[in-house]
Amino acid sequence: MFKRVFLIVMDSLGVGETPDALKFGDEGASTLGHILVNDNYHLPVFEKLGLVDLVKHENKYKIGYHGKLEPINKAKDTLNGHYEMMGVVYDKPFMTYPNGFPIVLISEIQRVTGREVIGNCVHSGTEIIKELGEMHMKTGALIIYTSADSVLQVAAHEDVIPVGELYSICEKISKLVFNEEYKVGRVIARPFIGKPGNFTRTPNRKDFTQEPPKNVMTMLCDKGYDVIALGKIKDIFADKGMSVGLKTKNNIDGIIKLNDFARSDFNGLLFLNLNDFDSSYGHRRNREGYLKCLEELDYYLPTFLNRLRDDDLVIFTADHGNDPTYKGTDHTREYTPIIFFSKSFKYRGELATRKSFACIGATILENFGIENTLGLGESYLDKLK
Repeated sequence: MFKRVFLIVMDSLGVGETPDALKFGDEGASTLGHILVNDNYHLPVFEKLGLVDLVKHENKYKIGYHGKLEPINKAKDTLNGHYEMMGVVYDKPFMTYPNGFPIVLISEIQRVTGREVIGNCVHSGTEIIKELGEMHMKTGALIIYTSADSVLQVAAHEDVIPVGELYSICEKISKLVFNEEYKVGRVIARPFIGKPGNFTRTPNRKDFTQEPPKNVMTMLCDKGYDVIALGKIKDIFADKGMSVGLKTKNNIDGIIKLNDFARSDFNGLLFLNLNDFDSSYGHRRNREGYLKCLEELDYYLPTFLNRLRDDDLVIFTADHGNDPTYKGTDHTREYTPIIFFSKSFKYRGELATRKSFACIGATILENFGIENTLGLGESYLDKLK
């Protein structure tokens, strides 16, 4: 048994279109493949771990085990991706709003918040504050927008609506949309600062989600194991099923906290989301920035890997794709990588592609001797030698 399991989510690092990508309008998408298309990259650690081989097929891997996972959830977003990893897949998908939210809902939001609403459309988060930020500053109206995901986002300038008040507004909105009528997956507070023509989103983002059902994290906690949630994990799982929950400002802050916990003596799961790939580069369709962000993680990995013990297991994966060379600004339906590393491994290898991110959760449960009553996923544990 591995005493400590580190699950690191490289948010949106997909590795190629899934068989059902056409249904999502994502035929031909490949986040990692298109990032590495011109061979001008420096990823020595991820080459050894087999990540690059998932799209380059050059057989350069030297350590660990690598493969691909196919999602079975009916979406391509953060919430469904992370829930599936932890053994939860909803039969009915959350609702999306390609034409904006119903007028009756907007009216109710205005009533409970006491503020007008502007926007109410599908839009890029950085672009909508460019367009409506000045109006918001003059009127105090809430900038509300959505995307291809099931999400209601509320943008507000920190000098107009303080962060704490924005969080309170989002809590009120959550009570309106977390139901069978509207079935919204997440409400996200999106604070920003600056002046017209130079607005910038701040790290004070907060995701509001419904309390998750029974999952791998809650099962670990029930058995007395430590569950350390870093980054967006705290919000995605609504502070449930964790003994420690810490937000991170960016990828570097996440890596620092990861290294700090690698020095500690916990017994259980550390679950980290590195969100900059998705929010700063995938949605912005910035291929060069995405590559630099991945190279940055690769650069810092040796420090973390050198701190590992023989009874540690590291799992690298992603929650969906977000091809920075693809049309639009939304996520892309893709396979995700699955990479296992431990200093105790005597062998290395390529793993067959499997269906369901829940194979990750199944592996974690088996490792800690917990029966997988969730019924999803197939453990990899017997393959890791």
